[in-house]
Amino acid sequence: MTDPEDDDRLARLDERIAAAKAQHATAGKAHQEEHYSQAQLAWRMVIELVAGLLIGFGMGYGLDSLLGTLPVFLVLFTFLGFAAGIKTMMRSAQEIQKQQEAATAAEEDAPGDGEDERARNGD
Repeated sequence: MTDPEDDDRLARLDERIAAAKAQHATAGKAHQEEHYSQAQLAWRMVIELVAGLLIGFGMGYGLDSLLGTLPVFLVLFTFLGFAAGIKTMMRSAQEIQKQQEAATAAEEDAPGDGEDERARNGD
């Protein structure tokens, strides 16, 4: 038969293993989510640039085929589409930067930090 002491030790060991597995699983997911988040942002910017180029190209080609002036509007609207894509990418980058700054500010203003500062000030 097994000793009751051994059963207790095995139960505690089981609990420690489960806690370690849970901690490891949450740490790995956070890193993966951050990685995929960054990749999604990069793809978003690439798609915005390519979409601007394609829309400009399509509009230029359409106007050229209607007016019979093949290279003029094609080149002009392709450059305009490129500029619009760059502008949209820059706007997205600013939006992402503001979100990251807000997240950083929220982490700095965590409730625990304020309590430490009050303790230092003697409040």
